[in-house]
Amino acid sequence: MRRPAVLILAVSTAFTLGLGACALLAAPVGAATGPLDKVTVSTDTSTKPTVKFDKPFAVKKTVDSVVTAGTGAALTTGQTITFDFVLVDGRTGKQVQTSYGATPGSLVLDSTKTTKQIVDSLTGQPIGSRLLVAFAPKDGLAKNLAAQTAQAKSKPVKKNDTLLFVIDVKNVRTPLARATGDAVAPVDGLPTVALADNGKPTITVPSGVAAPTTLVVQPLIKGTGPVVQAGQTIGVNYTGVIWDTGKQFDSSWDKGQLFDFPLGKGAVIPGWDKALVGQTIGSQVLLVVPPAEGYGASGTSDGTIKGTDTLVFVVDILDVY
Repeated sequence: MRRPAVLILAVSTAFTLGLGACALLAAPVGAATGPLDKVTVSTDTSTKPTVKFDKPFAVKKTVDSVVTAGTGAALTTGQTITFDFVLVDGRTGKQVQTSYGATPGSLVLDSTKTTKQIVDSLTGQPIGSRLLVAFAPKDGLAKNLAAQTAQAKSKPVKKNDTLLFVIDVKNVRTPLARATGDAVAPVDGLPTVALADNGKPTITVPSGVAAPTTLVVQPLIKGTGPVVQAGQTIGVNYTGVIWDTGKQFDSSWDKGQLFDFPLGKGAVIPGWDKALVGQTIGSQVLLVVPPAEGYGASGTSDGTIKGTDTLVFVVDILDVY
């Protein structure tokens, strides 16, 4: 569960704006032709790409091309990939966001989870490839970013801007589908958990029991994978409910995609950073998070979680990269 933050570009649940949020109408990937032959992108995939063009740059239809062909295995439908990226505004030439120096992006090559056209563009490309995509305004990415960057001190994105997205395919991930390992006996007085066939937890808070006032970390399944450490990026599935009401307020299971975040870096609420360091891949952990370890006295900006709410999470730790 992330802290409230404005994140400009995102893929998977690590970002507030995913590629699945825009109707990407990409041309077949190939050598740069048409408008993209006016854009120069550096070809060395070991370094952050540079993007050069005469401003303003605009397209009426989203197009893409291969900048550098990788030498790894070809990507296939259903795989989860990691990638680095640079996003540049075609009107201003300004970088909007980059993963370089931060956390790589992640997406699933599945048109039910990621926009079909970006899946089609990436599928079949070798690992190690660098691709260039020019997003036309009509496809909505600039409109979404315009609202997020409206208060930016530097030049904000405008809804009619063309956005240039350079993506470096880094690797294929193989996350677990669900927690697996040795079951741990439940502890009296804590919420109980029932698992659906697909592994999604249903959390039942004990009736008439006061919420703990300190962070509770209770393993439910002890995974046999590597220990996760601060500074690593992990992928989890989770469900969260409010202790007093038992009401679910969020679940990555319902979104069909893992939530990825850098552990121990303040990207999530303090209780998560404290509780998940030292756990093992494959584990399922029950967390009871008092306000001080969650969203504090102010709660969330949308009022979903109040400053007095104690939160209960079940977290499946399924991947690390």
